[in-house]
Amino acid sequence: MPIKKIDVGKELIKIAVVGPESTGKSTMARYLAEKFQTVCVPEYSRYYCQSLNNKYTLQDEVNMFYGQVALEEALLPLAKENILICDTTFMTVKIWSDHLFNHTPKDVTDKIQQHPYDLYLLMDIDLPWQDDPLRDFPEQREHFMEVWKKELKAISGQYHIISGEGQQRLENGLTAVNDFLTLI
Repeated sequence: MPIKKIDVGKELIKIAVVGPESTGKSTMARYLAEKFQTVCVPEYSRYYCQSLNNKYTLQDEVNMFYGQVALEEALLPLAKENILICDTTFMTVKIWSDHLFNHTPKDVTDKIQQHPYDLYLLMDIDLPWQDDPLRDFPEQREHFMEVWKKELKAISGQYHIISGEGQQRLENGLTAVNDFLTLI
């Protein structure tokens, strides 16, 4: 599929790949970054959580929030073709904080309102769960899918649910981005 190019004079377009765990977010984000020849902002929490052994505190969530913000800001100047691809956003911190601690710090909720993305690709839960020591709650994927939809609607985020397996899933994501770029 041909890649839609945008005018160099336009503002940066931020595409966020989000959703429940084990839905192919990182694979999709890297694929899109390669196709658009731009940078992919990785998920900071994967690095942060490697030594936590699934014992999170609210302060850990706050640290992951600040880490994700800093990582995105650091990689922003490397974006090419006026597109930045983000493997998740700090909205994940809100979802996990609400789920684990019934509270999200104000710094996080305020920043969510001030830091929108142009398009969210919400990865569907139609892939089989892939076990990973950094993943939790495989039995609650449907719940988290609904939470993501609710949170994206709450910020009036433009999103597309991306389904399918293998190369078809990747192509579905690419098509959604190209369709969006055609409209702007």
